[in-house]
Amino acid sequence: MNLNHYNTILNTIPPHVKLVAVSKMRPIEQIQTLYNVGHRVFGENRPQEMKAKYEALTKDIEWHFIGHLQSNKIKYIAPFASLIHSIDSFSLLQEVNRYAEKNNRIIPCLLQFFIAQETSKYGLSWEECAEMLESPAFSTLKNINIVGVMGMATFTDDKALIRKEFKKLYGYFVQLKEKYFSNHPDFKEISMGMSEDYDIAIEEGSTIVRIGSAIFENS
Repeated sequence: MNLNHYNTILNTIPPHVKLVAVSKMRPIEQIQTLYNVGHRVFGENRPQEMKAKYEALTKDIEWHFIGHLQSNKIKYIAPFASLIHSIDSFSLLQEVNRYAEKNNRIIPCLLQFFIAQETSKYGLSWEECAEMLESPAFSTLKNINIVGVMGMATFTDDKALIRKEFKKLYGYFVQLKEKYFSNHPDFKEISMGMSEDYDIAIEEGSTIVRIGSAIFENS
């Protein structure tokens, strides 16, 4: 890895935007290198790998789970995850709540929306999200805290399409804030933007960017 890449990215990100260094499949040594220069927020997409890194490193690191989460893997990250970005179904949210309760925690979560052209990506539709939030069962979940939204744009060179998809996610955020979370000050995060498109995401309102290859790769 090249710390110059990290510093360059850090200098282009406004103070109100959080940088999640996506450390999936990166060795402990590279995470430690970033830690040593003051970085504390890392993102993983495999529960067991995230758990192993949590156990191997100092405990002041803020671990974000950013990948598709299977219900039977929640147990690995529930004791310590700082934020789960990828809530893409009500059943998953219910399971996160169950494991959070077991660990005597309230786990912050983002609602992941499907905004891309690619069917391989996960996420809620607006209709699914509204149905979830309006269901009586949602109000019984006391060990999760919905703090915002997340989305992944289409992997493409078409910047106009990427911008359109980020605008869509921002629009969902605004609608949710107005309709469901107007009295919920914690609902303020928009996680969008990765190595290839984080600059567009920030222009469109992102508060959290998830950057891996642009930091960790030497090229």
